[in-house]
This record gives sequence, structure tokens and C-alpha cells, in this order.
Amino acid sequence: MAKTVIEITDLGKQYRLGQVGTTTLMADFKRWQYRIRGKEDPFLKIGEENDRSKKGESEYVWALKNINFSVQQGEVLGIIGKNGAGKSTLLKILSRTTSPSVGQYKIKGRVASLLEVGTGFHPDLTGRENVYLNGAILGMTKNEIKNNFDEIVDFSGVERYIDTPVKRYSSGMYVRLAFAVAAHLNPEILIVDEVLAVGDQEFQDKCIGKMKDVSGKGKTVLFVSHNMNAVKTLCTRALFLKNGQMKEIGPVKSIVDSYLFEGVTNRAIREFGDKEYTIENFCTMHSIKICDSSQNYRSEFDVTESIFIEMEYTVHVKKYCFTAHLYVKNSMGEVLFVAIDNKYSPYSTSPQPEGRYKEVAAIDKNFFNEGNYSIDALICSFPTTVEGKFCVADNALAFVVTDKNSETGSRGNWNREWPTSLVRPDFKWEIKKIQ
Repeated sequence: MAKTVIEITDLGKQYRLGQVGTTTLMADFKRWQYRIRGKEDPFLKIGEENDRSKKGESEYVWALKNINFSVQQGEVLGIIGKNGAGKSTLLKILSRTTSPSVGQYKIKGRVASLLEVGTGFHPDLTGRENVYLNGAILGMTKNEIKNNFDEIVDFSGVERYIDTPVKRYSSGMYVRLAFAVAAHLNPEILIVDEVLAVGDQEFQDKCIGKMKDVSGKGKTVLFVSHNMNAVKTLCTRALFLKNGQMKEIGPVKSIVDSYLFEGVTNRAIREFGDKEYTIENFCTMHSIKICDSSQNYRSEFDVTESIFIEMEYTVHVKKYCFTAHLYVKNSMGEVLFVAIDNKYSPYSTSPQPEGRYKEVAAIDKNFFNEGNYSIDALICSFPTTVEGKFCVADNALAFVVTDKNSETGSRGNWNREWPTSLVRPDFKWEIKKIQ
């Protein structure tokens, strides 16, 4: 049976904008008395949601509110959300560098935290001295630190500068040494904030590998990152925070997709207003639609189905040739491919006559992997010169591809390799005996 190592109940953190603490020492003392007696903070005010895009009326804001979840031993939990969502505040509470305004949390085990560059390092001490200092802060004995020292230095890659004061280190060297200390000094719970973004790709890969190794030994990892590839690679579950509140928690793939596709609704038809996507007085984009081979407009397809994308536009003045572009992106926001019509357009070398046009791009079945996708639609003049004209509709359509994973499906029931690939084309194979 899994052991719960982190339990969070009705957790909240409120800040008063422009203020630190209460107005008097007596008030701060009274607040402390109420807290240790388990009573509500008498100075707590009803605050606003932490939405940075809106101008608030109150001077109080909830950085976190109504947070409830638990973490099991050996679990790797990714915590995602936009800047200001409350991710770092949550980690600071769990690292005991700040206290909650309401609610409670329980942690079982020694915690090692890497919250920001140089946390816990003394700038005038050398790298070697800071390794021993951080180890002591984490509760390690001198012999335990000594036994792990060579491995820490080797992992960090800063051996040449280990006896140099860390104030002379680059931010990347800081992170390398700080992560190496936190990960190698045997914590039961490792908390890592976005700091890995400072390191180079090679070191980020080493860190992810180390965190996998740590979790494989029954340790627990909380990982905050804006790198969704890293979150999907490392984590087993994910928590999606929005404006200081829990939006969703669950399997990492579905939560990451929910975060990336928030506000993007699956839709088969997108029609534009007459002036919404117009290239001056030359061309107007009217619509983009997605359908199956029977011209049924829908936004969900099986991997075995062909997909057709239709664009309609009007050329008002015979001066340019206008080309249609489709930027098809996966749930990570990565552009899988760009489809352009100029190879097939009869107007690629001469101006396009006035009139309304409909173009259809056909994507063969057995091409997409299962997942969520979006399409950016673009119309531009061709060839693109100094006076090139463009109009772009970002996230014009969104759709999902599913796989029934049946014996009669495109690949039978063999789906083990597919989730990690970007596309999954079913190539034509020829097999013959040559001897």
C-alpha cells in the first residue's frame, strides 16, 4: 500500500499588497498566538483571486486558495501553470521558507529544496565549503557529506572551481552545484523549481535522469517547470494551478494537454468576419473547416481516417497570387509541419483573378499520432517580396485524434511505441526473400 508523504488540506496564502506583516509587533504576536491555537487569523481579510490581468479593488490578494491534494512516496508530481499561478508560493510553503495563511500541510521525511539560483549558498564561501554547509542544513553528518562529496562534484561538473568562492560562479554553475548537493544528500522529498532552465540542455537531461533515479529508489519529487516536455518525461501526475487555485490534478498527459489547450476549443468550423482577416483591400479570408472524407464537419477523428482542411477566401484585386499556409501544431505547441499550396496553385507565376476561392488540403489516414492538435491558418501574397501581404489566424481550429487500439485498427493492438512519437505514419513495406 502506498504511503502518503505530503498531505495538504484547505491551504491558502494571502498577501497584503505593499505591506509586510501587520502594523504593530503586538498584532503580529496576537496573530502567532491564534495560529498555534489552531484558530483563524484575526487579521485575515477577504481577498481577491490572484489574476494579474485584471485591476483589483482590494489590497489583499490570495496567492493560493483552497489547495487540497496528497502525494505518495516515490511519486513525481509536476506542478504547472502560468507565471503568477502560485507554483513557487506552494513550494516555498512546503520548503518551510514561508507559512500558510490558512489550512495545513503535513510532510513525512527530510526535504531538500532547490527554489532559486544560489538558495542556501554563502557567496564568500567556496564551492567545497558550500557543499558541507548545505549538507549540514539538510541534516547530514560530516561523514555522510564526505562520502558523497566526490559524486556531487563529478555530477556538477565544476571540479576545477570547487575551491573558488561561489560569488564568482555563473548562474549555470550555481545551479549545477546546488542541484548536485540537493539530489545526492539522500533526501526523502526533493523539491525543484524552474531553476533547471538556467542550465544547458546536457545538464537538464542529467538532472531529469537523476530525478528519475531518485524516484526509482522510493523518494518523492515535486517538480515545477514551464518545459512541458520535461514534465511529461519525468512526472507521473501533474497539478495545474491557475490564479492561485487548483484547476486540475491527474495523469500527467491529460493535465499538460489541458494546460496547453486551455482556451482553445475543439471546433470543426471557424468563420471570420468580413474585416477580421483582410489583407488591406486585396484579399479576405472567410473560413477554415475540417471534415472527413464524407464532408462531415467534426473535430474528432480516429487515426485510421483521412482528414480534409478547407479554406475559403476572396481575391478583390488582380495583383498578387495568394498562397494558403497551414501550421499544424501538437499539444506542446510545436509545429509538426507546414502545408503550403504553391506547388499546386495554377497562379504561382501570374496574378490571381478576382473571385472567391476554396482550397482543400488532404492529410492521409494513419499519419497523426493520437492527441490534441491545433491549426494556424495563413494567407500571404506570393512570391513574398518587400511588399508581401499577410494575414494569420492563430489557433483557427483545434481537433483531437484518437486510437481505438483494436485488432482491426491501423496497427492492430501494438501501441507501445506510439505515445512518444510526434507522428505515426503507416509506411508501405515490401518484404521478400532474397536467398
